[in-house]
Amino acid sequence: MYYTRTLESHILKASKQFPALLLTGPRQIGKTTLLKHLCEDERTYVSLDDLSIRDLANNDPVLFLQRFKPPLLIDEIQYAPDLLPYIKIEADRTRKNGAFWLTGSQQFHLMKGITESLAGRVAIINLFGFSRAEKYRKASSRPFLPEKSYQNQNKTIDIDTLFKDIWLGFFPALCAGTVTDSNLFYSSYIQTYIERDIRDLSQVGDSRAFLRFIRVCAGRTAQLLNMSDIARDTDISVTTAKKWLGVLESSFQVFIVPSYHSNLTKRLVKAPKLYFFDTGLCAHLTGWTSPETLMSGSMSGAIFENYVLLEILKSWYYQLKTLNIYYYRDKDKKEIDFLIEQNNMLYPIEVKLGATPKQEWLRQFSVLKKLKKKIGPGVVISFAGNPLPLSESVWAINAGDMII
Repeated sequence: MYYTRTLESHILKASKQFPALLLTGPRQIGKTTLLKHLCEDERTYVSLDDLSIRDLANNDPVLFLQRFKPPLLIDEIQYAPDLLPYIKIEADRTRKNGAFWLTGSQQFHLMKGITESLAGRVAIINLFGFSRAEKYRKASSRPFLPEKSYQNQNKTIDIDTLFKDIWLGFFPALCAGTVTDSNLFYSSYIQTYIERDIRDLSQVGDSRAFLRFIRVCAGRTAQLLNMSDIARDTDISVTTAKKWLGVLESSFQVFIVPSYHSNLTKRLVKAPKLYFFDTGLCAHLTGWTSPETLMSGSMSGAIFENYVLLEILKSWYYQLKTLNIYYYRDKDKKEIDFLIEQNNMLYPIEVKLGATPKQEWLRQFSVLKKLKKKIGPGVVISFAGNPLPLSESVWAINAGDMII
């Protein structure tokens, strides 16, 4: 069963405007399935996972493009970065938009070649796991901002239901039920990721240490990023930890949220916060064996916060909008979970695991007065019932109301 992806119309529109289109994202996230679904009958599909085809692309790119003519869909283009200059030549020769569709699971080798060879000729689009709207086949066409439209929503979801989704994660195979053993799925995913993406492409020598590193990072999701602590707990150097974090980030496993600060607010903490691109993967890496144990465990708040961030990210990325998102924390440990900056205005977002709105939820928002910046409406995302005003500018909404 095919699940409609929000990006479909944007991909087709971009393909009409550029000679090449690159769809990037983690492995097994549905890039190939999506593009094959959108393919015209005449578009040829070729995968560089096939070693013989990969060798041809790397050793004789001219012959490769003679054998496989556009319109062409090339899967896993990161395995043949030297093919990109020849794609440029062919794109310039034919001058046809939509001639080349490419997929890639890596940024660290791919993006340099893309920017050098296909600058101005390629539309780059990122695909991640299902949004909750996609999983439940609900229309969602607006990037999330805590505006008045969310005050009229009534799509409440209870904590038990949502934590089943959070624990399972949002990889298409798991959401669609084509794979029913999530533990086997994630174990295989991690093994494939380390062997094919990390060992082969980024020359990480010690795969066991790298697996420890991923687990340590997962245990710190939604926390301030302290590379010294991570290096110590993994038994590696800080230099190696920073390098490996870059590998995780560029291979779409983690997302870094920077702190919000300005010259007027020198007392703010500047370390970024770390999040994973899939809550199910994070739960697996940290050893939570069921939705119930996760929901009642010590990381429930952190992984719920991670989920909220992912829903915000997807609502923006899947509309091809630029998201400027930060967190706020000063040296007195007063914190706002997320700040979205849009049109020179800051929109504050707090995440609470509770279901009963409390006036104390408002206290955090007062710390923003010192910023001397225009502050938009704020929201507390929780498991409360119907949307409820906490003040004139701050509402409590249910996590289910993020879909609009």
